[in-house]
Amino acid sequence: MPNVRIVLVEPDHPGNIGGAARAMKNMGFTDLALVGPRRFPDPQAQWRAAQAVDVLDAARVFDSLEDAVADCGLVAGTSARARRVPWPTDTAAQFAERVAVHGGERPVAVLFGREASGLTNEELQRCRVHVVIPADDAYASLNLAMSVQVVCYELRKASLGVEADAAGPAWDRELASAADVEGFHEHLEAVLRLIDFHDPAAPRQSLTRLRRLFARVDMDETEVAMLRGILTHVERAVGARTSGRLREPFKLR
Repeated sequence: MPNVRIVLVEPDHPGNIGGAARAMKNMGFTDLALVGPRRFPDPQAQWRAAQAVDVLDAARVFDSLEDAVADCGLVAGTSARARRVPWPTDTAAQFAERVAVHGGERPVAVLFGREASGLTNEELQRCRVHVVIPADDAYASLNLAMSVQVVCYELRKASLGVEADAAGPAWDRELASAADVEGFHEHLEAVLRLIDFHDPAAPRQSLTRLRRLFARVDMDETEVAMLRGILTHVERAVGARTSGRLREPFKLR
């Protein structure tokens, strides 16, 4: 089974947390992370979890999404809405196939948003791919726990279909962690401001589109380190003419 972390972002109802835990255990997944839950722990969560109380007991609560996915490689966000800037998108089944051949040691995080409003644009921009469940347009809103069930089912089905000799890592390096990718984007923004390419007062969509570009690449650890090394050299070159605006140099590992 793939190393998958189900992340519920600010769930409102404890019953949905319990239902999600039950859905996970049905499909063989146990890594549950909660970001800012409104009510947890709660008896309703335990009641809905049924025989998956052990998944609830092991669930970790985080204050921020960044902390919840910092050690993850592939981060995906579930979304039912079209966005102004289109993003790489998989159906649940396509995403499961992606994960089945992904390999590697880092967990794969799947984010599920708030019952009423889902994930924010900023949260979705932290994801490398968006996952949709192709429900009927007449009523496409799924209950949170039901959404977790569908995605976990597809993940299990795909993993069972992978041949044993094809289950190893598909790349020569681990995917960069979510924390490393976010550090790269922060570094990139700082350099773009330094060279007057990016104006925070009139940001437009440049940084969002750059995030989308790099999300399509699935950068590994070495590639992120190389890119940050390039950014550091840009900072040094600019620093030869501009004093007092440089950060600590990023060292290539």
